[in-house]
Amino acid sequence: MTEKYFFDTDCLSAFLWVREESILARLYAGRIILPTQVYNELQRVPHLQARVDVLKNHGDLSIESMETGSAEYLDYLQMTTSPEDGMRIIGRGEAAGIAMAKHREGTLASNNLRDVRLYVEKYKISHITTGDILIEAMDAGIITETDGNTMWAEMIRKRRILPTVTFSEYLVDYGKPDA
Repeated sequence: MTEKYFFDTDCLSAFLWVREESILARLYAGRIILPTQVYNELQRVPHLQARVDVLKNHGDLSIESMETGSAEYLDYLQMTTSPEDGMRIIGRGEAAGIAMAKHREGTLASNNLRDVRLYVEKYKISHITTGDILIEAMDAGIITETDGNTMWAEMIRKRRILPTVTFSEYLVDYGKPDA
């Protein structure tokens, strides 16, 4: 089975803001799923929506909805309106990504660890961040560490919240150990 990647707004926009969404297309072409809620959030920034539309038109990304009343939709509603004890209300984009990744057995792509971590752990969902994607791109020879540092700095300049000051620091703190 081909792994699907359910992106929330913050992770996708990190690449859109710095015009590096081609990395996503090269790594995950045809496997990027954007919940309708995320697409609606991106419509507030027309140039980001236009970049998403290009990915969609090239077949790299699809925009999908949840069926009202389905199990994934009910999970989505619970996360956005009345979560279980110990869980927090989260945004529509994060909740849609989590619900879809859970029910469609995919990977959630989100940087918003504060909001998603408990749900990822509870539902045992595979999860990646912008840093993980850049490591994968570097391992695939798509970018170098220097490229990653340049993008990382630009993402921070565009007010993306990332866990370290540089990509090199991310590699040291979070990178996968060499085999």
